[in-house]
Amino acid sequence: MPYDASLDSQLFTKSYEKDGQRIVVSVYSYNNGPKKLQISRESEDADGNPRFAKLGRMLKEELDGVLPLIQEAMEKM
Repeated sequence: MPYDASLDSQLFTKSYEKDGQRIVVSVYSYNNGPKKLQISRESEDADGNPRFAKLGRMLKEELDGVLPLIQEAMEKM
């Protein structure tokens, strides 16, 4: 069964922003299934549009900004 975007429900989303980069913490449920946490990084391209970037490693400063968001997201799960 292929992925169907209409079945994907975003239950929570908040982001931490610093120096043109954003780390987004979200909770999703696909087809009313289990709630799952998603953490992604976005950066801006030359035109200022957001583009997906691999999350990879995080600085302590980024982690300090994201941890409260993860804890808030866990309350929604």
